[in-house]
Amino acid sequence: MSDFEPNIPEGVRVVDNRLIKVTEAAIQKLSALKERENAGNYLRVRVTGGGCSGLAYKLGFVEAPKSGDLMLPGEVTILVDTKSALYLRGMIMDYSDKLVAGGFKFNNPNAKASCSCGESFAV
Repeated sequence: MSDFEPNIPEGVRVVDNRLIKVTEAAIQKLSALKERENAGNYLRVRVTGGGCSGLAYKLGFVEAPKSGDLMLPGEVTILVDTKSALYLRGMIMDYSDKLVAGGFKFNNPNAKASCSCGESFAV
């Protein structure tokens, strides 16, 4: 656990890892990226339209949560908007440092199909 204790603003709900489970490998990579980018204390995970399968995962560090966000506290505190949460519930986020097919991996039980790169999916 880090020393960062999230300040929970009004309108933000704290959730547990039933929404998103983050593996130790992903936590280590996210912690390194957070330190390197110094772009914010929170990782926003969201789903947008796009990608070859119709929906895509988007990750980015932000300074603060928004009203209505779901917050998963941890070494890297994750924020998810309620619309994205419908697509992400039960997902496992992992990281692989392999030269071929490395990067963040999303094991999403809600996805009925996904592209070969694993960065987009369909429900």
